Amino acid sequence: MAESESSQRRLRPAPLLFEPSEAASDPEHFFDLESIDDPGALLDRATELTLAFRAATDRAVEFQALAAAQLADPRRFDRLTAADIAARAEWTEDYARKMVEFGRDLLRNGRTPGE
Repeated sequence: MAESESSQRRLRPAPLLFEPSEAASDPEHFFDLESIDDPGALLDRATELTLAFRAATDRAVEFQALAAAQLADPRRFDRLTAADIAARAEWTEDYARKMVEFGRDLLRNGRTPGE
């Protein structure tokens, strides 16, 4: 039986560990993957990282949408237009409008990022 998209997003993949600054400055170093000799172990760890990055991306996008909706809230005296939000986030204006609406949907439904 296939899992629904919402239950897949709730999975908690391996945590992303921050690399020490000296390792991050080495372009050949990436989460110590280069030190794994066993291809099976390399595939497993690379897959864990891929899932973790995807989950982090999904969650960050939801936070972006919430922020966009809050910045565009008509009750704010300093609200931003979709064009202002687009410029600030380096989006197109159309995408900014979609993100504002997505954020409003999240707020309306009482969802927090990662749920």
